[in-house]
Amino acid sequence: MQKTLPDQGEILVLPRDQILEVGSTATFCCMVPDGESIKTMFLYDYKGTNVTTTKISEHVHSLTVHLDQESENYSDVRCETTKGNINGASFHASYPPDDSDLKCETRDLESIDCFWNVGRAANEHPAMERTYQLQGSSCINGRSGKCSQKVKLDAAERNWTLTATNRLGKLEIHDNADLTKRVHMVAPDKVAASTVNPRNISLKWSWTVQKYSNLNITCQVDVSDGNSNTKTENIGVGLTAAVIKDLIPYWDYVVRVRCGTAQHFWKWGDWSKSVKICTKGDVPDALDVWMKVKADQAVISWKVPLTNQSHGEIFDYKVSWAKTKDKNQSNQTNVSRSNHSLTLTLDPSEEYMVTVTARNINGSSSPSTIIIPRSNLDTSEVKTSWISGSNGSFFLSWPDSPNASCGYIVDWCPVFGNCTFEWMKVPPNRTHTTVFSKNFEDGRRYLLSIYACTEGAAVLLQRRKGYIRETKIGVELFKLKYKQEDSAVEVSWEPIPLEKQTASIHGYILYYQDKSGNVFNVSTDDPEATSLTAKNLNISMYTFTVTASTAFGLCGNSSINVTLNPPADQLIMLILISLGAVFLILSVSTIICYRQWACIKHKVYPPIPKPVLTDQWLTLPDEHTSHHLHFDQSYYREVLDIPKLHDQFRPPQPEVDQDYKPFTFSQTPKGYYNKPLKKSQPCLTLPTTGLTSQPGLPSSPINGVFPNPLYNPSYNLVLQSVDREVKSGPEVHEGIPFIRSFSGYQPQSPDETFTTTELEEYPNSPISCVSTYILLPQKTSN
Repeated sequence: MQKTLPDQGEILVLPRDQILEVGSTATFCCMVPDGESIKTMFLYDYKGTNVTTTKISEHVHSLTVHLDQESENYSDVRCETTKGNINGASFHASYPPDDSDLKCETRDLESIDCFWNVGRAANEHPAMERTYQLQGSSCINGRSGKCSQKVKLDAAERNWTLTATNRLGKLEIHDNADLTKRVHMVAPDKVAASTVNPRNISLKWSWTVQKYSNLNITCQVDVSDGNSNTKTENIGVGLTAAVIKDLIPYWDYVVRVRCGTAQHFWKWGDWSKSVKICTKGDVPDALDVWMKVKADQAVISWKVPLTNQSHGEIFDYKVSWAKTKDKNQSNQTNVSRSNHSLTLTLDPSEEYMVTVTARNINGSSSPSTIIIPRSNLDTSEVKTSWISGSNGSFFLSWPDSPNASCGYIVDWCPVFGNCTFEWMKVPPNRTHTTVFSKNFEDGRRYLLSIYACTEGAAVLLQRRKGYIRETKIGVELFKLKYKQEDSAVEVSWEPIPLEKQTASIHGYILYYQDKSGNVFNVSTDDPEATSLTAKNLNISMYTFTVTASTAFGLCGNSSINVTLNPPADQLIMLILISLGAVFLILSVSTIICYRQWACIKHKVYPPIPKPVLTDQWLTLPDEHTSHHLHFDQSYYREVLDIPKLHDQFRPPQPEVDQDYKPFTFSQTPKGYYNKPLKKSQPCLTLPTTGLTSQPGLPSSPINGVFPNPLYNPSYNLVLQSVDREVKSGPEVHEGIPFIRSFSGYQPQSPDETFTTTELEEYPNSPISCVSTYILLPQKTSN
């Protein structure tokens, strides 16, 4: 488009309104009248950069530009004077015709259709519009690259010419061909199903071009079930029908057809309109059956038939089972269509054959049979290894097994919780697969098993366990307990439930911190461990923390505070040592006392010396001077009530003189012998040294009642005269001698006196008695 310029009488720019070819070089000139001078000359609205300006004079300048690209529209060369006046000239850079690759064909054997590639100047300025001619005749809409003409065809090659012209030039392109061999067929008309069966369809159609009936035709049928497309081909002269096989019963299909010449194939014709056809129903396909056996329970499961497998609405399922060695005794039951598994209680020592069929309105499916092996088979040699998921799936591979005559089965289920297992079957020529399930969950452990499919029972080959994706284990995973043993503390926990193990545990670490803030740790790489022990601890308070080592680092931290007590063993040891020392001291004392018993006995219980009696004292007094010693009866009875002393302390009995006549005891003076006994006084003791017993006078009371005197004081007893006779001597009652005294005692003459010597009191004496000796009479000289 030419732009408005100032008055040309003042500024002139040449040439003007030029159509220039891209790649050429153009020179423009600017002239101004006298009184004006050129300030600058430049390009406007053109992206070329190779520009040169030359000053010829103050009134004349030139501009040379290399046209290296096409103008989007018209561009300008402008000239400006020193007074600010501007004028210019317009130009357009473009290309001559550059169309190529002419191809001609026929569709109805009565006309030709030619096609070519339109050049790069197809969208040029209207001034550059091109014109086309085919075989010398104008082509309408030639800019689209297509031109058609009615011609008379014959079986011979001809030269077909296309001419293209614009303001920059003219171009001719050619195609040499026999168009009877270039037939581009039109689409079949009125496509429909003539016969519909469960697994095949017969199609028919017609042609709008009559001359096709004489052509050898090949047709392609496209069948789509919504998920995939299949194509079949049929060949025939004037072909108007085809048969589609291997279809799914009770299934919707979309069908279309296209054809081409078979003898001189040029290209496929156009597709016909699509036709929707539904096949008839049929019996269900055989079910995909698998099982899980545990002890005497066998879970038989089958996959829900897809719509393209059920071939109609499923009514129910029939399950039958029998021992393989006795197939005639079969059991069977029907399972509703809403259930897809059945649990059987079987004899674990027997092998069973289980058959499952599905039933719809058209009948029952082919039976699917599976063998339940004896559950006592040893599977301990089957390896179980770790596997990690990737992109929401598990990739499995395994060595080839010669037993896999019918392929392999891979099943999987969660390790914990209800094992709703899934499975897939792998062809015999493959030993790898990718396991994917919409039921997979992150942080959940799965067990995968690989079986070899055989004519009999499936053979377990390998087992894997792992996570699709491990997740971080939460805190407070452990329920901690502790037990102190001396200076060590064992921290234990219950085994971690698998449902809480959202990641694989590689080991455990026990951290323990004292009150000073010092942190120590002990660890184990055993994922099955349930305790760790901290040793050589001080008596203090500790904080114990147990954590699990996983791929995410340390997880599941749980803590417990423990105050250590002095070891009980040390306390018990101190008590035992003390008791042992006491026992040892007592034992040594006992041994020493036992060995020194004689000395101790002599010191504590010295022997009683025998009384020493002079011959004069033993001389029998005359009958006129009888001497009497009197004891208070009550005193003697009190003495007799003392328990009998040990025989070992009894002093030896004095020898008895057969010629000795007993002397008599008179009544004890009331002033002395009738005094009550003092419990704290030592025993009343008779000295017995040299004493000879007379008949009728027992010696045992003296020796038995008054044992063990601590000392033997000298006698100082003087008997001047005794006139009163003793009526009775000592008597014995029940084997115990005692002395009877008589009342009516009369005091003697002043000359008759008793002289007594009192004993000292010994508070530690075993028996408290009157502290006086019985004084024996001494014979005085006349």
